[in-house]
Amino acid sequence: MKKLLALVMALTMIMTMAAALATTDDGKLTIWTWDPTFNIAAMNIAKEMYQKDHPDVEIEIQEVLSEDIETNVTIAASSGDLSTLPDILLVQDNSFQKFATNYPEVYMDITDAYNFDGFGEAKVAYSVLDGRHYGIPFDAGTVVGAYRTDYLEKAGYTIADLKDITWDKLIEIGKVVKEKTGLPMFSGQAGSVDSIMIMMQSCGESLFNEDGSVNLKNNETLKKIIDVYSTMVKEGIYLEVNSWDEYIGTLSNGSVVGTFQGCWILSTIMSLADQKGKWDITNMPAMSNVEGATNYSNNGGSSWAIINGKDTDLALDFMQLYRNVDFYNAILPTTSAIATFAPAKEAPAYTAPNEFFNGTPIFATIVEYTGHVPSNITGAYYYDARNAVSTAITNALNGADIDAELANAEDTVNFAMGF
Repeated sequence: MKKLLALVMALTMIMTMAAALATTDDGKLTIWTWDPTFNIAAMNIAKEMYQKDHPDVEIEIQEVLSEDIETNVTIAASSGDLSTLPDILLVQDNSFQKFATNYPEVYMDITDAYNFDGFGEAKVAYSVLDGRHYGIPFDAGTVVGAYRTDYLEKAGYTIADLKDITWDKLIEIGKVVKEKTGLPMFSGQAGSVDSIMIMMQSCGESLFNEDGSVNLKNNETLKKIIDVYSTMVKEGIYLEVNSWDEYIGTLSNGSVVGTFQGCWILSTIMSLADQKGKWDITNMPAMSNVEGATNYSNNGGSSWAIINGKDTDLALDFMQLYRNVDFYNAILPTTSAIATFAPAKEAPAYTAPNEFFNGTPIFATIVEYTGHVPSNITGAYYYDARNAVSTAITNALNGADIDAELANAEDTVNFAMGF
């Protein structure tokens, strides 16, 4: 009897999943995303553009927080019923491989159904699993070095002196700037490893090996980066603060010279009307003693996923807009969402000089940077590894041995992975 019951339950699950995977063609698209002024605003423009040529297609854009999207995907996959999910949803780039690994039945394999030419290689890599594509790139998290040119001038430097430099050179400049202005070059939230992860990706380095195993205790690049970071903190070149709000405060109140951060930080800087014309951007410093190190990296961004069992043909047709230069030109002034699609850098909104940043065409510059960003491995346990590294660095800054701390961090992640 127990075997019969188990068989019935298994068949029920199979039938439920089969029903969920049967394509629903109802001429309507439902889209889940978050942030009314950014993602939703961009999708509303996409909706308007698409419906001009497809007036009979109904498109419903629903505001759903990122964490709620992740919860709903987990519930749907666990129940075997994908009917509760939309046709299209947005996924944080650093979470994409985790969810595609854990719930492969949810996300449509679009490898042979979508053209990825023109998108930055590193951006595309976030939504690739075992060589297959599951996501369509959206906004850039491309890192820029943004600096107050008036502060640099007081110390005898220009923005050109910060272009294509190494971290060793940055520390040298930072000491002079600190002496002449009394200000640190950068700031960041203590306990956060954003800066470390940015520096890691600029080297094409990851917290995991190609086979998915943890790469912390013997990661010489990571150790070198932690050494550079620790030096900046100890020399007063990098100011650690207690919260994200305090970090933003250092930019708004002018208590730091600049920041190296995902390009989305520029919208915050441009909101500071009294600082117009006092900023400019360039690329970030590179590690001088790491083979393959670059002046380019990424922090943040997201990609769109098409859900199996939905109106996938319609969803794919709609998402062709994300290969349309006119679309990116239209959304930039409204949303500040910067494309990862290289042809967009020729659009008028991208090539226009930006008065806030001394006339630099910052958006075209950022798209150019995007094409140079090395890819890295995130995997299903990326955030476990980040948290473990954060603890290791905090302890090291307080005097602990970094080799021992990274060994402990690797053990922690291995435990989370079940090893």
